[in-house]
Amino acid sequence: MTSTRKSIRRAAIVAPTRTPVGTFGGSLRDVTVEDLGATVVKAVVERSGIDPDRIDDVVFAQSYANSETPCVGRWVALHSGLPISVPGMQLDRRCGGGLQALATAAMMVQSGAADAVFAGGVESMSRIEYYSTTNRWGARAGNVTLYDRLDRGRERSQPVWRFGEISGMIETAENLATDYGITREAADAYAARSHHRAAAAWEAGRFADEVVDVTVPQRKGDPVIVSRDEGVRPDSTAESLARLRTLMPNGTVTAGNASQQNDAAAGCLVVAEDTLDDLGLEPIGYLTDWAAAGCDPARMGIGPVPAVEKLAARAGLDSPAALLDSLDLVELNEAFAVQVLAVLEGWKWHDHDRLNVNGSGISLGHPIGATGLRMTTTLMHELRRRGGGKGLVTMCIGGGQGLAAVVEGA
Repeated sequence: MTSTRKSIRRAAIVAPTRTPVGTFGGSLRDVTVEDLGATVVKAVVERSGIDPDRIDDVVFAQSYANSETPCVGRWVALHSGLPISVPGMQLDRRCGGGLQALATAAMMVQSGAADAVFAGGVESMSRIEYYSTTNRWGARAGNVTLYDRLDRGRERSQPVWRFGEISGMIETAENLATDYGITREAADAYAARSHHRAAAAWEAGRFADEVVDVTVPQRKGDPVIVSRDEGVRPDSTAESLARLRTLMPNGTVTAGNASQQNDAAAGCLVVAEDTLDDLGLEPIGYLTDWAAAGCDPARMGIGPVPAVEKLAARAGLDSPAALLDSLDLVELNEAFAVQVLAVLEGWKWHDHDRLNVNGSGISLGHPIGATGLRMTTTLMHELRRRGGGKGLVTMCIGGGQGLAAVVEGA
């Protein structure tokens, strides 16, 4: 029997775009996930010039999904006006969901299952609901508990029978601070630098090409146009951050040196390289490799270390530092400042000149399902400004995982 299996094709990244990142309860709090996602889909279609009929599938990540927008990939595809024939799906790898959507779309085009896939990520943390697990069959007596899905998702990120009680992500960050000897002063200094870099990037116009405005209807008057990230605090200093109270007694994590809770969407087209000309598309770069790894849920922030170790081993290198030294830029999620500094210690790599050059989660925000693609979007545009090169996108993931991907500019 003759095989019809296609050879592996390079996965090109086309028109990566993101919305501004809204603060928790800020300007985007009333914008639904389907509206955030559709804003990005429409912008990518317009910016790329692709014929919507040529999109084979839509892959969207969302970490706090609910039945208001079931199967968000299909919902957003329909809501954004794509042809009914374009299917859609939803996936969740928590903080790594957006990057996983990119990797999943890449596998689809590399294998020949599709030629062009939209990869996206979206989260509206401001709209995450409260819920009950007991109301369907009624309560015979007493009170009914409503859980905050946002907090509950952090508390139940691992099976208690195996790992014991973990109060949430803050505890996991404090564990790393202890393991790696990270001080409060070092964490505050890093957080201040993140804000300064994000503010400088906005002032220099470095986000202009990657951001699409979000139109927010008002009950009275004209709609409000949201065009900038809301959480950047350019006046932050290590001294001002030092005045904030720690979230755990005798800890290092504060509201100022941890990531924010946010609302945003991001996305791009992932296209088989050999179909770019036929589709009339220009790539900004390529996804060349990726890896996921597990780690102790109580130390989830260290996840990028084993994930990058996998990538380094696959490249025939003997350490994460060897891989990192071969790259031009590194985007490491900033769930917590202590987590970033612990990962750098784990990598034995401390080149801050190539790390998060335009800020990250502490300053720009962490809209969970969208973060991986937000980071990739920022990285790809920065590589283009520099004339090309290679970069890494990597993040820790609640429940004890790490995800990492290598990209290169076109």
